[in-house]
Amino acid sequence: METKGIDEAISEISQQKRKFVQGFDLIINLKSIDLKKPENKFSKNMVLPHGRGKDIEVAVISDSIPGALTKSDIEGLGKDKAKVKDVIRKYEFFLCEAPLMPLVGKVLGRYLGPKNKMPVILPPGADADKMTGELKKSVRIGIRDSPTIHVFVGREDMDPAHVKENIEKVIGEVKKSLPAKVQIKNIYLKLTMSKPVKIG
Repeated sequence: METKGIDEAISEISQQKRKFVQGFDLIINLKSIDLKKPENKFSKNMVLPHGRGKDIEVAVISDSIPGALTKSDIEGLGKDKAKVKDVIRKYEFFLCEAPLMPLVGKVLGRYLGPKNKMPVILPPGADADKMTGELKKSVRIGIRDSPTIHVFVGREDMDPAHVKENIEKVIGEVKKSLPAKVQIKNIYLKLTMSKPVKIG
């Protein structure tokens, strides 16, 4: 497959229009990685320079912040698996006050863990609105059970230059975060319903 520059790849796959606004997905394949070693796995959130193009839902779990999910709400979810699944589908990120983390782990951990959605800690005195705003512009990068990192980097209705900067930021952050000796094999860019294009 021919390798394209990021600008060229964005332009090429943007021709593949659909009746809805598609998202750009960056696919980074790795080599020289042993997934049996825990030290070769990581997970982190990073803020995209130009955001995701559309706000996502962030759940705040707190007994002191108006409108947040409370201790009682979490305890109630533990009695209704259907509601738990609805909540996990609705929210991309969870922000939780430290004292409530044990309860969240007990009630929701088995559902959030496999989805890589365990809560971000909200420290005492932290600005919850600021942290929520950053999470709305964030994506999650990491290595779990596959030598592939799949990341949302924007939408086709965004400025292509902004999508490019998001892509470059993700690639740079992945390179900094990779365990020792693990290397990038190749990188592909695609839209939701398009064929992938290999980028250099």
